[in-house]
Amino acid sequence: MYKVLVKCPVCGSKLKIKKLKCGGCNTIIENDFSFSKFDFLTSEQIKFVETFLKCRGNIKDVEKALGISYPTVRGKLEEVNEVLGLSERKDNELERQNIISKLEAGEISSEKAIELLNQIK
Repeated sequence: MYKVLVKCPVCGSKLKIKKLKCGGCNTIIENDFSFSKFDFLTSEQIKFVETFLKCRGNIKDVEKALGISYPTVRGKLEEVNEVLGLSERKDNELERQNIISKLEAGEISSEKAIELLNQIK
């Protein structure tokens, strides 16, 4: 069985689920359904998450199980967090962009922008 497509192969936009069909009685349900954020993980990322969970989050055990280094484990973990929307780095970047947009729009002063930017981790 193939993994469900979550992005349009033509333009790259997120796809919507419109129809579900029961394999037992052939009931069809139509509506706008959404994908889980886990559906956006690649096969490799899913394998990593499964290994991470199997190792109960012990990075040294993940290193051994996958034959990769500590920095690679951390990098893969950050990559998964970014896809799932759990990355502080991504949140901080969005916050920085928001502050700069407000500055450009004249909504805040340069002094206030500097103050707010310095408060971000």
